[in-house]
Amino acid sequence: MSRKVTIIGAGSVGSTIAYTMAVNGLAGEVVMIDINTSKALGEAMDIRQGTPFCAPIQIYAGTYADAAGSDVVIVTSGVARKPGQTRIDLAQTNVNIIKSLTPEIVKYAPNAIYVFVANPVDILTYVFNKISGIPENRIIGSGTILDTARLRSRLAEYMSISQKNVHAYVLGEHGDSSFVPWSCAQIASVKLEDYRKGLNYRDHVYPEFSYDEIEQYMRTSGAKIIGRKGATFYAIAISVCHIVEVLFGSTNTVMTVSSMMHGEYGLDDVCLSIPFIVGPEGICGNILPPLTDEELVKMRHSGDVLKGVIAQLDI
Repeated sequence: MSRKVTIIGAGSVGSTIAYTMAVNGLAGEVVMIDINTSKALGEAMDIRQGTPFCAPIQIYAGTYADAAGSDVVIVTSGVARKPGQTRIDLAQTNVNIIKSLTPEIVKYAPNAIYVFVANPVDILTYVFNKISGIPENRIIGSGTILDTARLRSRLAEYMSISQKNVHAYVLGEHGDSSFVPWSCAQIASVKLEDYRKGLNYRDHVYPEFSYDEIEQYMRTSGAKIIGRKGATFYAIAISVCHIVEVLFGSTNTVMTVSSMMHGEYGLDDVCLSIPFIVGPEGICGNILPPLTDEELVKMRHSGDVLKGVIAQLDI
């Protein structure tokens, strides 16, 4: 069955998502919408001219009306984060953009699953929950899925093991108050703190392990990339396409995306990332890893940080 995806925002992130979808054959039809129509036309044309070497796909620039019948709508539109700027600094400007586009897109794609990527993603996911009328199981923020990928890639480097053997998460806000619940981290079903003790790998020297360095690497990667090349888009595009692949699949997958909290870990009426269960119908549940007292404090602090921002916004 052919799947239709609409991408709102044809900047670096939106266009890279569209390109990645075309290369991987994730959708049969992709609509790109941007206030800069010329940019959307150019990006769609550039990708479309390479599709003879990919799975069959229609990809074109359009309007909100062209989103009719979309299975998934991906929202990347917003003002980009500048060097030295936090995600929260962007909040009100990008909230206003979401408020303006919501009635337009919902009118034409009322049955779609919405995936939010623009920052601050937890805030925008929350606002869309409040104003759109879309059931919350069909509203997903990309959340800390990228942070989790960064964490796992770094751990894999330290351990000289495939990233697929690393099971660790970044929870909370996609931002400065995120944290790693190290008590839950495992490699090949072995607790991280016990992994090296039980490892029998001859003639291999491992670097000295540092929890702080790994968490710092995860937390500062985005800012470092922005400082070096001006924007981040490859890794987030792959991450978002992974979400879409799960939505178009037949089995559920656990991933750290952002959704509305209803008492989990004592948090309510705020969107942030915990291990949610995602499947063809969107978010269908969650898994609550047991946290230490210290980790639980960090989780609640992350929720309080986001609630503090929400309280200052004009929603």
